[in-house]
Amino acid sequence: MKTILVSAVALIDRDGRVLLAQRPEGKSMAGLWEFPGGKVEPGETPEAALIRELHEELGIDTWASCLAPLTFASHSYDSFHLLMPLFACRKWGGAPQAREGQVLKWVRPNEMRNYPMPAADVPLIPILRDWL
Repeated sequence: MKTILVSAVALIDRDGRVLLAQRPEGKSMAGLWEFPGGKVEPGETPEAALIRELHEELGIDTWASCLAPLTFASHSYDSFHLLMPLFACRKWGGAPQAREGQVLKWVRPNEMRNYPMPAADVPLIPILRDWL
C-alpha cells in the first residue's frame, strides 16, 4: 500500500476559531470538511508544502517560523495510507479566500464534530479542542 504524505494546518483566528474547507464536487471525498493543506511534493518539506498550498488554495502567505507542529494523523484508506502532520498557525498575511471551489468556514473546535470530516481528520478534533 502506498503512503501519501499530506501536510495540513489549523489556521486559528483571534477568536480561537479554526478554518475548515469543504471539499468541492468532483474531488474524492467531496462534501467533507478538512484542514487546509495538500500533498508534499518530492524534495519539499511539510512546511514548504503548506506555505505553497496556502498561497495557491487560499491566497494567504505565512512563514515556516509561524507553523507550529501540533500532531499528526496516520490512517489507512482502501487504496493508500495517509500520513499527515498537522501544524497550528496564528499568523499569516491576507484574508483567506476560496480559490479552488471549496467552501470555507471558521469553526470553534468544540463544534467541529458537527462537520463531516475524512476519517483521518476526526481523531485530530479532540487534540485541537484540548489544545485551544
